[in-house]
Amino acid sequence: MTATISHPPTTEAEDRFSPAPPRLSLAPVGSAPALLDGAWWPRSRDLAAELPALAAVLDPLWGRITRVTVNPTQWPVVPRKVPVAGHVVNVGWFLEEQDPHELLLLSYHLGRWNLLVVPPQSTPESAAWLMAAASDPRGVLGASRLLEEAAARLRTLRDADRAVEAVWDSEGGHAARDPAAIRPVPTGR
Repeated sequence: MTATISHPPTTEAEDRFSPAPPRLSLAPVGSAPALLDGAWWPRSRDLAAELPALAAVLDPLWGRITRVTVNPTQWPVVPRKVPVAGHVVNVGWFLEEQDPHELLLLSYHLGRWNLLVVPPQSTPESAAWLMAAASDPRGVLGASRLLEEAAARLRTLRDADRAVEAVWDSEGGHAARDPAAIRPVPTGR
């Protein structure tokens, strides 16, 4: 399931101060437990700026998010508390115990969820693949392993593109792209 957010029309002044909706993909409700419950693609590594929009979307779905833990290797600053829509989310961190590419969210009454954190600098294609894989209820890979798979997939695609280019070049495609190499066609005059 992909969470999409539609906002009511706002004025231009409101748009300047409204954060962008989070890029989020969640496993279907009621699906079998997997290692990940979905993926979140933040726009930056600023947890204090990114977390409020994420919690605002998840609070109605999962109950009030009260605590979040991260691995500090991926976040330059880990604030202790982040104000979120009328309440405060406590933020903690685990260095060895938590996957560096995972965000753990806790709710008082409904439990815990693990989200893959897609690196902000990811290409849209890579992020889409990661988000789909992380929200697959049959998923058996953790966050770091999914990122490794995505990197391997990207290398395979790049290698295939290079092979196609090599064939193209070996068959004269490279010379045809060079305007100086194009011979004029005789006109028969």
